[in-house]
Amino acid sequence: MEIIISDKMITDDEFIKNNSVPGPTKEEIRCIVLCKTNISKEDKVLEIGCGTGGLTCEIAKKTKNLISIDKNPKAIETTKMNLKKFNLYNNVKLIKNDGLSIISNINSLNKAIIGGSGNDLEEIIAQIDKKIVKNGKIIVTAILIDTKVQSINQLKKLAYETEIIEVNISKGKILDRGIMMISQNPIAIITGTKK
Repeated sequence: MEIIISDKMITDDEFIKNNSVPGPTKEEIRCIVLCKTNISKEDKVLEIGCGTGGLTCEIAKKTKNLISIDKNPKAIETTKMNLKKFNLYNNVKLIKNDGLSIISNINSLNKAIIGGSGNDLEEIIAQIDKKIVKNGKIIVTAILIDTKVQSINQLKKLAYETEIIEVNISKGKILDRGIMMISQNPIAIITGTKK
């Protein structure tokens, strides 16, 4: 299957959703994460915590070398449906398991995106560090303050060049009387570049 080269983001309402699975990652957040990762078609990418597959689908448009993991069988099922819906299923190796169990089987990585860690974040980052190439990137998306702090501390400990941004997206709802801005959860995007 040919890699789809498209600058158009898949809109949130185009994704198949599952009430027992978080996501999809909002369109604007997906856009920023893709910008921070700067994925090329040659990159080997690991995604831990695929949820409904919002980021998975966007990454699969850029590379055929994507391993996407989630321990929740409903997340894997929903991601699979979304990948098939957008004709991207053949670009992804989808695995139902926890991240730590899979990382040891990977030879090398250019990029890793962590959206869920099941309380193993520091160890996941440490294990990814052993596999990621020089100038490779680890991206962590975080809502919890603890996740932000753990990510930054672990990346600094491993001597990564580290950056954090926090994004607050509000979308306008058009009313008869005017426009009401409805805010979404703020999310931090932590980027570590291996030196």
